[in-house]
Amino acid sequence: MQEKDINQNEQEEVIEDAEQELVSDEETATATQPDVSEDDIQALQAEKDDLQNRLLRVQAEYDNFRKRTKKEKEADLKYKSQSVVTELLPVLDNFERALQVEIDDKAAKGVVEGLKMVYRQLKTVLENEGVSEIETDGQYFNPNLHQAVMQVEEEGFESNEIVETMQKGYQLKDRVIRPAMVKVNQ
Repeated sequence: MQEKDINQNEQEEVIEDAEQELVSDEETATATQPDVSEDDIQALQAEKDDLQNRLLRVQAEYDNFRKRTKKEKEADLKYKSQSVVTELLPVLDNFERALQVEIDDKAAKGVVEGLKMVYRQLKTVLENEGVSEIETDGQYFNPNLHQAVMQVEEEGFESNEIVETMQKGYQLKDRVIRPAMVKVNQ
């Protein structure tokens, strides 16, 4: 029992010493604390506000950057086939010219039928990619879709109406790849 009393007394002394150290540390801390003026507080507050505003601007710029790159990627995907389609348009024109030739020979007619099949297949592939022909028959001249190569005066057509298509125009989805070359009535 005596041992327990001695241990308890020692523990109490250690606790009292620790409490006194804490009290003296607090007194020392308050005694050594520098005087902070109102100007210092306002300067720190202004600096904090400035840093917070800069952080908000950087976050907004980053969000705008993400949105812009997302739109650019979507546009790239939407028009990814534009370069290939642009190069295929002269091939399509040549197919159409080849199919306009009149042939009497039976063997040559078989070749023409094969060309027609390839032509239809090529047109189907282009349509599946979003390529469409720009309408010109019975339409009025639209500088966004048509390129006027000639102006003529013909009866039976209104002013600014397309008289003849010189070369077909094409668009990929909503973007004009090649405007239609047309004759326009004055």
